[in-house]
Formats: sequence, structure tokens, C-alpha cells
Amino acid sequence: MMYESLLLIVAKTAILLLGGSITYYALRAYGRTGDPSLRALGTGFGIVTFGALVGGILHQIIGVEVSVGVAIDSALTAVGFAVIFYSLYME
Repeated sequence: MMYESLLLIVAKTAILLLGGSITYYALRAYGRTGDPSLRALGTGFGIVTFGALVGGILHQIIGVEVSVGVAIDSALTAVGFAVIFYSLYME
């Protein structure tokens, strides 16, 4: 049980660092270019990253069941991917 929690913490930390970096660079590129698709791309990755953060906090700190954290994480991941898809579709 302890190893599963440690693995979850490591994975969520990696998602937070990598997703946060992608979000930062996409929004920075939007600031340079003003291209709305880059803003949407950054927003999408931000939502995915936020979902992982919230799911991890709910389980590790607040103590809700892991299935609730995964469900919230999955819902926000789906919304984030929809925004990313939209950003790729934009002109």
C-alpha cells in the first residue's frame, strides 16, 4: 500500500512539473505572438495539469477515496483535451 501511494505522488509530481512547463511555454508563446490558438493550447494543458493536482490533493491530503480523485482527474483531463483539440482546430 505504501509503494502505491509513493508511486502516485511521484507520477502526480511529474505531471505537475511537465504540464506546468508546457502551460508556461504555450502561454509565453501566446504573449509573444498573440495567436489565440496558443492561448487555448496553454489553457488546455493547464486544465489537464490542474486536474492531476486536484486529484492528488483530494486523495493524499483530504483523504477521499482514490476513485473519487481519479474521477475528478479524468473529467478535467477530458475537458483539457477538448480545449487542446479546439486549439489545434482553430485558425
